[in-house]
Amino acid sequence: QVQLVESGGGVVQAGGSLRLSCAASGGTFSTYAMGWFRQAPGKEREFVAAINWSGGTTYYADSVKGRVSMSRDNAKNTVYLQVNSLKPEDTAVYYCARKWLSSWNRVDVRADYDYWGQGTQVTVSS
Repeated sequence: QVQLVESGGGVVQAGGSLRLSCAASGGTFSTYAMGWFRQAPGKEREFVAAINWSGGTTYYADSVKGRVSMSRDNAKNTVYLQVNSLKPEDTAVYYCARKWLSSWNRVDVRADYDYWGQGTQVTVSS
């Protein structure tokens, strides 16, 4: 059984930075693309970033482009999300997920991800 465990969230002032981590276990981590999504109170879960199996290709939502960087360490079965210049509107629970389809298409579509972590809360104060 695949398990994903996020960490690194917290309370940070606007303009600050956070590095989120997602540790995977129980599966063949290095052959799957991974994604980060977030969900703010009262809103739908939305795509943030994705990375292909090797880490050589990334894709970001327009809302965070230029402020986030996703990376992975396949030796550690871990993906990361570096978020800079945080804004109050970045406040949300951040989830990592495994993309079950091998193609790089539709990386921003929730339905194409099969395993999800429990999430880590990010709160940005103004």
